[in-house]
Amino acid sequence: MTETVPGSTPGTTRISATPAARRAIAALRAELGGPVMFVQSGGCCAGSTPMCFRDGEFLVGDVDVLLGDLDGCPFYIDARLDDAWGRGHLLLDVAAGPPEGFSLAAGAEDRHFVTRSTGCAAATP
Repeated sequence: MTETVPGSTPGTTRISATPAARRAIAALRAELGGPVMFVQSGGCCAGSTPMCFRDGEFLVGDVDVLLGDLDGCPFYIDARLDDAWGRGHLLLDVAAGPPEGFSLAAGAEDRHFVTRSTGCAAATP
Protein backbone atom coordinates (compact mmCIF):
# COMPACT_ATOMS: atom_id res chain seq x y z
CA MET A 1 0.00 0.00 0.00
CA THR A 2 1.22 3.52 -0.72
CA GLU A 3 0.47 6.77 1.01
CA THR A 4 0.32 10.26 -0.34
CA VAL A 5 2.63 13.00 0.80
CA PRO A 6 2.22 13.44 4.59
CA GLY A 7 0.56 16.73 5.43
CA SER A 8 -0.44 17.42 1.83
CA THR A 9 -3.80 18.13 0.33
CA PRO A 10 -5.11 16.21 -2.68
CA GLY A 11 -3.53 17.42 -5.89
CA THR A 12 -0.31 18.69 -4.30
CA THR A 13 3.06 17.32 -5.27
CA ARG A 14 6.65 17.57 -4.08
CA ILE A 15 8.19 16.43 -7.35
CA SER A 16 8.85 18.42 -10.51
CA ALA A 17 11.02 17.87 -13.57
CA THR A 18 13.44 19.80 -15.70
CA PRO A 19 12.62 20.30 -19.38
CA ALA A 20 15.26 17.64 -20.22
CA ALA A 21 13.59 15.12 -17.89
CA ARG A 22 10.16 15.88 -19.37
CA ARG A 23 11.52 15.30 -22.89
CA ALA A 24 13.02 11.98 -21.74
CA ILE A 25 9.69 10.96 -20.17
CA ALA A 26 7.83 11.86 -23.38
CA ALA A 27 10.32 9.83 -25.44
CA LEU A 28 9.94 6.81 -23.14
CA ARG A 29 6.14 7.05 -23.20
CA ALA A 30 6.18 7.14 -27.00
CA GLU A 31 8.64 4.25 -27.24
CA LEU A 32 6.84 2.06 -24.68
CA GLY A 33 3.28 3.04 -25.59
CA GLY A 34 2.39 4.12 -22.05
CA PRO A 35 3.54 5.72 -18.82
CA VAL A 36 6.56 4.88 -16.73
CA MET A 37 7.05 5.03 -12.97
CA PHE A 38 9.91 6.24 -10.80
CA VAL A 39 11.09 4.71 -7.53
CA GLN A 40 13.63 6.46 -5.30
CA SER A 41 14.85 3.54 -3.22
CA GLY A 42 16.07 3.57 0.34
CA GLY A 43 17.98 0.32 -0.14
CA CYS A 44 21.67 -0.42 -0.46
CA CYS A 45 21.88 1.29 -3.85
CA ALA A 46 20.03 4.42 -2.73
CA GLY A 47 21.37 7.72 -3.85
CA SER A 48 20.41 10.41 -6.29
CA THR A 49 19.53 7.91 -9.02
CA PRO A 50 15.86 6.94 -9.14
CA MET A 51 14.89 3.74 -10.89
CA CYS A 52 12.58 4.09 -13.89
CA PHE A 53 10.27 1.24 -14.94
CA ARG A 54 7.22 0.69 -17.10
CA ASP A 55 4.25 1.79 -14.97
CA GLY A 56 3.25 -1.08 -12.68
CA GLU A 57 6.40 -3.13 -13.34
CA PHE A 58 7.80 -2.41 -9.86
CA LEU A 59 5.70 -3.43 -6.87
CA VAL A 60 5.70 -0.60 -4.36
CA GLY A 61 5.35 -1.44 -0.67
CA ASP A 62 4.14 -0.03 2.62
CA VAL A 63 7.28 2.10 2.99
CA ASP A 64 6.88 3.80 -0.40
CA VAL A 65 5.36 7.29 -0.49
CA LEU A 66 3.78 8.68 -3.64
CA LEU A 67 5.19 12.19 -4.06
CA GLY A 68 3.15 12.98 -7.14
CA ASP A 69 3.27 12.36 -10.84
CA LEU A 70 5.16 13.78 -13.75
CA ASP A 71 3.12 13.93 -16.93
CA GLY A 72 1.01 10.98 -15.74
CA CYS A 73 3.98 8.98 -14.43
CA PRO A 74 4.02 8.33 -10.65
CA PHE A 75 7.10 9.06 -8.53
CA TYR A 76 7.59 7.10 -5.29
CA ILE A 77 10.21 7.48 -2.57
CA ASP A 78 11.07 5.27 0.37
CA ALA A 79 9.59 6.98 3.46
CA ARG A 80 12.81 6.61 5.45
CA LEU A 81 14.85 8.22 2.67
CA ASP A 82 12.24 10.96 2.40
CA ASP A 83 12.62 11.62 6.14
CA ALA A 84 16.42 11.66 5.85
CA TRP A 85 16.22 14.14 2.98
CA GLY A 86 13.96 16.43 5.00
CA ARG A 87 10.75 15.87 3.03
CA GLY A 88 11.68 18.71 0.70
CA HIS A 89 10.82 19.32 -2.91
CA LEU A 90 12.57 17.02 -5.40
CA LEU A 91 13.52 17.78 -8.98
CA LEU A 92 13.88 15.02 -11.57
CA ASP A 93 16.65 15.68 -14.08
CA VAL A 94 18.86 13.71 -16.49
CA ALA A 95 22.61 13.21 -16.49
CA ALA A 96 25.25 11.62 -18.68
CA GLY A 97 26.01 7.94 -18.21
CA PRO A 98 24.07 4.71 -18.52
CA PRO A 99 21.23 3.86 -16.11
CA GLU A 100 21.90 1.63 -13.11
CA GLY A 101 20.43 -1.80 -12.48
CA PHE A 102 17.16 -2.52 -14.23
CA SER A 103 16.25 1.13 -14.73
CA LEU A 104 15.19 2.38 -18.14
CA ALA A 105 17.49 4.94 -19.75
CA ALA A 106 16.45 8.60 -19.86
CA GLY A 107 15.55 8.67 -23.53
CA ALA A 108 18.99 7.51 -24.72
CA GLU A 109 21.30 4.69 -23.61
CA ASP A 110 23.95 7.14 -22.42
CA ARG A 111 21.58 9.14 -20.17
CA HIS A 112 19.98 8.34 -16.82
CA PHE A 113 17.55 10.06 -14.48
CA VAL A 114 18.78 11.78 -11.31
CA THR A 115 16.97 13.34 -8.38
CA ARG A 116 18.02 16.71 -7.09
CA SER A 117 16.96 17.82 -3.62
CA THR A 118 17.32 20.95 -1.55
CA GLY A 119 17.80 18.67 1.47
CA CYS A 120 20.65 16.69 -0.09
CA ALA A 121 22.98 18.65 -2.32
CA ALA A 122 24.43 16.65 -5.21
CA ALA A 123 28.05 16.95 -6.24
CA THR A 124 28.60 18.47 -9.66
CA PRO A 125 30.95 16.45 -11.88
